[in-house]
Amino acid sequence: MSSVLDLTRELIYRASVTPDDAGCQAVIAARLARAGFAIEHLRYDAVDNLWATHGEGGPVLVFLGHTDVVPSGPAEAWSSPPFEPVERDGRLYGRGAADMKGAVAAMVIALADFVHTHPDHRGTVALLLTSDEEGSAVDGIRRVAIEFRRRGQPIDWCVVGEPSSTARLGDLIRVGRRGSLTGRLRVAGQQGHVAYPDQARNPIHAFAGALAELAATRWDEGNAAFPPTSFQVSNLNAGTGADNVIPGELRAVFNFRFGTASSEASLRERTEAILRRHGIELGPDASGLEWWLSGEPFLTAPGALRDATVAAIRTHCGIEPVASTGGGTSDGRFIAPLGAEVVELGPVNASIHQIDEYIALDDLERLPALYRAIAEKLLGR
Repeated sequence: MSSVLDLTRELIYRASVTPDDAGCQAVIAARLARAGFAIEHLRYDAVDNLWATHGEGGPVLVFLGHTDVVPSGPAEAWSSPPFEPVERDGRLYGRGAADMKGAVAAMVIALADFVHTHPDHRGTVALLLTSDEEGSAVDGIRRVAIEFRRRGQPIDWCVVGEPSSTARLGDLIRVGRRGSLTGRLRVAGQQGHVAYPDQARNPIHAFAGALAELAATRWDEGNAAFPPTSFQVSNLNAGTGADNVIPGELRAVFNFRFGTASSEASLRERTEAILRRHGIELGPDASGLEWWLSGEPFLTAPGALRDATVAAIRTHCGIEPVASTGGGTSDGRFIAPLGAEVVELGPVNASIHQIDEYIALDDLERLPALYRAIAEKLLGR
């Protein structure tokens, strides 16, 4: 059994459903400590974060990942128990195999090999892990980034091990991500009998026109790096359960995914203007709107990190990767504002969050070489 397969299996056995790390980071820390890394555990509330470094000064190259996984769903729906790794038909099955315990294991192996071969490498190479990527993402890398700002900890380059590949290992790398802005709206009405609408105020009717305009609005045209901003309602709720009662309030949740053609401030201002135009006044004594910015958009321009990543893929996968800013969000959104170039490179994402999640064994075996090649290109002497 190879070292990367062995470690991946050990991590899958640990049912680290977010935000429980289930001891994964302790296993990784012990291995990297033996390789000469300095280990720091940053625990915030119920979340474990690991910061392992080797070397000193700059430039600083960070490999970023998470040890938490999403719930398995019904265990009886799996072909084998979700937290018992099984090799079958050239694949390793288990919750977290692709997202992202396989990549985390590969990073650990790659880093240990790199510092063994290059004990006097340039700058600092590091591994940063959290157990709060699949959950609320409040006390994970978001919180660590705040601490790094306080310390003045620089990061020049960051490789995120999220499963970026689509059909084969290395066919796509993410060089940016859209921002995510969520609005939680409460539209106040006055409950009453449907036969006496003059004695009530229907919040559904009040919101209908605003919703139509919000859904029809062209927020921007996008740009060369990002598609146009999208607006989607994810939840809409009103009513008492009775068909003869006008509800007293409506609640809606909606989300913007936006690139650099719009800003958080502009989206908020335009949304609130539309609501007011349709008679929905926002204030402490009326309807309410709460905003949550999950992350700003970021884009890594061509440069040292992208060059090193593409060169590694050419060498070890024999293909030319597509550079993309698609998909959802990742913890890279918290590292990019620190001034870092960020690239995401990981296994095929076809089965992530699904029943019978898997990683191809051949891809798992090649991942450490990919990550090590990036480190050698950037920090090797």
